[in-house]
Amino acid sequence: MMVAARPRRRLLLLRRRQAAARLLGVLWLACVAAEGVGGGEPPLKCDELRLGQYICEDPKIDNSTQEPLNCTNHTANVPCRPAPNITCKDHSGNENNFTGKEVGFYKPIACRNVNGYSYKVAVALSLFLGWLGADRFYLGYPALGLLKFCTVGFCGIGSLIDFILISMQIVGPSDGSSYIIDYYGARLTRLSITNETFRKTQMYP
Repeated sequence: MMVAARPRRRLLLLRRRQAAARLLGVLWLACVAAEGVGGGEPPLKCDELRLGQYICEDPKIDNSTQEPLNCTNHTANVPCRPAPNITCKDHSGNENNFTGKEVGFYKPIACRNVNGYSYKVAVALSLFLGWLGADRFYLGYPALGLLKFCTVGFCGIGSLIDFILISMQIVGPSDGSSYIIDYYGARLTRLSITNETFRKTQMYP
């Protein structure tokens, strides 16, 4: 009798475990369904999309300044369009399912402050009339221009140095603005390291 009772107990325990597992499965499906009805996680903002999920237009360039239109405080904005079937909140805060033609957000890009000083003119003046100080007069340094005029470009040495400095865009206009250079031309960006320079933490997906 004891030998026959043991298999029955094991069978009952096995059935109870199977019933508990089924109940847990039903509860899990109910939770998943409830999340689906509730909407789950809120949609991302369009400006938080990853690369490849949107495409931005090329900036419209002002012919007179060779900088993006509506450049203020060294920043301009270009429209970006999310890829088809992407759902996100646009720049107005409205949730949309995009088709690839609507503007989702505006991406800020860097631009420069210019004030009418042409890089080509400055280089040409430095090359041909640098010994008369024309380049320094043009860039707004009248004292140095007069000194170069009186000394014939410091006997040619100052003219050569100024030509190198202006060509490398180290010497610029006296008002602190940038040269007018073709937007897709040969622009130089000076990089410097100071005590306040830090390395930005890399974020990996």
